[in-house]
Amino acid sequence: MSNRYAVILAAGQGTRMKSKLYKVLHPVCGKPMVQHVVDQVKKLNIEKIVTIIGHGAEKVQAQLGDDSLYAMQESQLGTAHAVMQAASMLEGKEGVTIVVCGDTPLIRSETMESLFSHHEQLKAKATILTARIEDPTGYGRIIRNKDGLVEKIVEHKDATEEERRINEINTGTYCFDNAALFAALKKVSNDNAQGEYYLPDVIEILKNQGEVVTAFQTNDLEETLGVNDRVALAEAERIMRKRINESHMRNGVTIIDPNNTYIETDVKIGQDTIIHPGTILKGKTIIGGDCQIGPNSEIVSCEIGNETVIRQSVAHNSSIGARVNIGPFAHIRPDSSIADDAKIGNFVEMKKAVFGEGSKVSHLSYIGDAEVGRNVNIGCGSITVNYDGKNKYLTKIEDDVFIGCNSNLVAPVTIEKGAYVAAGSTITKNVPKEALSIARARQVNKENYVEKLHLKQ
Repeated sequence: MSNRYAVILAAGQGTRMKSKLYKVLHPVCGKPMVQHVVDQVKKLNIEKIVTIIGHGAEKVQAQLGDDSLYAMQESQLGTAHAVMQAASMLEGKEGVTIVVCGDTPLIRSETMESLFSHHEQLKAKATILTARIEDPTGYGRIIRNKDGLVEKIVEHKDATEEERRINEINTGTYCFDNAALFAALKKVSNDNAQGEYYLPDVIEILKNQGEVVTAFQTNDLEETLGVNDRVALAEAERIMRKRINESHMRNGVTIIDPNNTYIETDVKIGQDTIIHPGTILKGKTIIGGDCQIGPNSEIVSCEIGNETVIRQSVAHNSSIGARVNIGPFAHIRPDSSIADDAKIGNFVEMKKAVFGEGSKVSHLSYIGDAEVGRNVNIGCGSITVNYDGKNKYLTKIEDDVFIGCNSNLVAPVTIEKGAYVAAGSTITKNVPKEALSIARARQVNKENYVEKLHLKQ
C-alpha cells in the first residue's frame, strides 16, 4: 500500500448558513462537522492530514488541534486553489491523496477506505467518489466510457439532454496520485465566469494526458451530503442521529422511541439499558448496563454505574454510581459525585457535592458544596447554606446522620457521625457525634387569641 495523505477543505465562510459561526464548525450530533470528517480520516492510516483554513482559521485550529496540519487560503479562489495551498507540505511526495470537504460530516471511513483501494487497484491517477441520485439536477454528471472509466465530468448547465439523464453524480470527494495532482494543479485555469480555480478541471487535465481516471460509486447517497444551509444541517443531524441510535440498539441497548431520542457521537451505553423518549445524552457520557434513563432527561458528560434509574432529570459533568435512583425532576449540577445505592428524589438540586453510599435526600432540598457520608438521611426542605454573598463554604455531614425536615445547615459546619438534627433547625455550629441538635424558637401557644382578636374588631 502506498503512502496516504489527506486534504480537508475547510476555508469557506458558508454565507448561506447566515451565522456568526463558521460553516464547518456547526455541530452535528454535538460535534463540529469538520471534526467528524477528521475523525473518520484518522482511521485510514494517513501520513499527513492538511486542513485548508481561511474564514475562522483560529477557531478551526483550536477545534482540531494536533489532529491536523494547516494551510491558509487567504482568498477563496476555488477548490483547486484551496488544494494548492497544501503544496508546501505535500508536493513532491509519492503516494495517494484524498481530498474531502469539511462540510460532509456523514462520510464514513469505510467508504474512503474503499475509495483508496479502488484507486490503488486500478493504478489510477484520479478516482472520483460518485453516487446515484433520483433527481441529479444541479450536479456534475459522471460520463463513463465502455470500459467503465471516466471520460469527463459534465456540469448540469453544460450537459446535453442525453447527459442530463445520467444520474451518477460527482460528490466532490477524490483520490489522486499525489505527484500528478500537484503537477496538474499548476495547469488549472480560472478562465470561467467566476474567475476561480476548480478541482474538477484536474480530471480533464489528467484525461488529456492519457491518464487513467476512475470512479468509485458509494451505495449510500446520504453520506455524501454537503451542508450549505440550516436545512441541510438539520437533515445531517437526522441521519447521524439515526445512525447513532441504530448502532446502540444493535449493541444491546433498548431505545423506546428512536425518533425522539437524541444521543451524541461520543456517548457509550451498556447492554440492557433502556432509554425512554425525550432523553438527550451528550458529551462524554458513559452509562452502564441495566439502567433506565428518562423519559425527558438530559445527561451531559456523566459517568453512570449499572442499574441506575434517572427519571425526568438533568445531570451535568458528574459521577453517579450503581443502583442510584434519581428523580423525577432532580438537577445534578457539575462536579457532583454520587455513590452507589443513593437516592436523589424529586426537586432536589445538588452541586459540587460528594454524596455517600446508601444516603438519601428524597425531596425539595439543595445540597451544594457538601461532603455527605454513608447512610445519611436528609429530610424534605433541607438546605446546605453554602454562600454568604461573597464566598462559598463546605458542609460536612458524616456517616449515619439524620437531618430533620426543613433544616438549614449554615456552612462552614460539620455534623458528626450518628448525630440527629431536629426538624426546622438552623445549625450554625458543629454538632457532636451522636448528639441531638435543636436550633429553633421555643413554641409558645397564646390561649384564646382568636377570640380576643375578634373582640377587637
